[in-house]
Amino acid sequence: MGDRKVRNGRGMFLRTLSGRFLLLTMLFVMLAEVMIFLPSVARFRQDYILSRLERAQIASLALLATDGMIDAALEKELLANAEVYNVVLRRDEVRQLVLSSPIPAPIEQSFDLRSPSPWELVRDAVTTLLDPQNRIIRVMGDPVRQAGLLIEVTMETAPLRMAMIDYGVRILALSAVISIVTAFMLFLAVQRLLVRPIHRVVKHMSAYAEAPEDARRFIEPKAGIVELRDAELALQSMQQQLTGALRQKERLAQLGSAVAKISHDLRNILTTAQLMADRMEGSADPMVARASPKLVNSISRAVSLCESTLVFGRAEEPPPSMTRFMLADLVRETIEAEQLATGAGQVEFVTDVAANLPIRADHDQLHRVLTNLVRNARQAISATNRPGTIEIGAGETPEGWWIRVGDTGPGLPKRTLDHLFEPFQAGTRKGGTGLGLAIAAELVRGHGGRLELIRTGEDGTEFMIRLPREMKIGEAQGAA
Repeated sequence: MGDRKVRNGRGMFLRTLSGRFLLLTMLFVMLAEVMIFLPSVARFRQDYILSRLERAQIASLALLATDGMIDAALEKELLANAEVYNVVLRRDEVRQLVLSSPIPAPIEQSFDLRSPSPWELVRDAVTTLLDPQNRIIRVMGDPVRQAGLLIEVTMETAPLRMAMIDYGVRILALSAVISIVTAFMLFLAVQRLLVRPIHRVVKHMSAYAEAPEDARRFIEPKAGIVELRDAELALQSMQQQLTGALRQKERLAQLGSAVAKISHDLRNILTTAQLMADRMEGSADPMVARASPKLVNSISRAVSLCESTLVFGRAEEPPPSMTRFMLADLVRETIEAEQLATGAGQVEFVTDVAANLPIRADHDQLHRVLTNLVRNARQAISATNRPGTIEIGAGETPEGWWIRVGDTGPGLPKRTLDHLFEPFQAGTRKGGTGLGLAIAAELVRGHGGRLELIRTGEDGTEFMIRLPREMKIGEAQGAA
């Protein structure tokens, strides 16, 4: 049970960023050491043989200094100290066997160390390491301090191979220690520079997920590394947008519930007002008789809107009821309603709509669209306390109809342009809710068309309504 826990703990550690980085660091350090291992061993082999040549030369010089007057025991001792069997010196073009002893086996290979290439040294070192048999080799080199033309020795490979193995083991052990120390230091550095900031981001994400409405749980970017700071900034931006969307959703839900309650009571009030308006149509007063139909139509639309709000209490609009009517009449009706709220001479209404231009749309919904656009324009001009003009134009193309609503007001604020047709985001005046353009855009989309901002600036604002001649079934279902 304990071994299983240990294995699980190791497996979990290797699945972490720190564990994998530690393992990879050790592997790469070991790989680097292996890449320098062969040249190091080859260099050690060369130095080992050169040292035997140097010892052999010293023994030869000692013999030459005595003019060969040396007994067999001393000669044997000199060869044993040099770890060779024979020593040959070439001086003045004369090859002389200076020291000699019986060779236990034939000479199998010769090596010339006077000018070897790196590849030859590595090749010979690998051959020596991989050959476990003790062989007799001849080695040739340059004498030290130019004490001759050439020196040759005969020696065994077994001591050389054992020395190379011992050196290689020490190199590998040192490499392992270096890799472990390096990996541990890098592990601590990664923990400090990467893992801790990542854990901080994860901690903030978990805390934010528990209460996304709490703005106090937004992450504050503190990372010094550019990539991690960018991640923290992106997380902060996402948290702000998500919290704003959640608050807007909650606000819409509360508004929908409140509007449904208000619409219920308002419908009852308007129904009574509608009955009273019906009786006013029979009045003998000419002014009352002319105003009664308009009043009845306005109250009827208000009752219909209240009923739609009660049925579609989720802030959705019902599908349009398509009929054909003259657009000029609808424009005139919209302007007359707005003129009642306009001071004398403050706003001038200009229309460019043909009297015989028919349009196929939902009469009440298109009236709401024009009312929202014209009312926004009128309120923008009134806020400047200067006279202004509202222009309404319309036309027909083979694809459908277009309706243009422009004004000479102060233009839309820059902060509203990115969220122009979103509810509660694009209020264009103080106290505005930002619902007018959102409602208008949704109603136009319900017709399969689109509401576009053509221009806005100090010289005014202009919107364009584009309605298709035939609305596709898929568009109608999507809008509904």
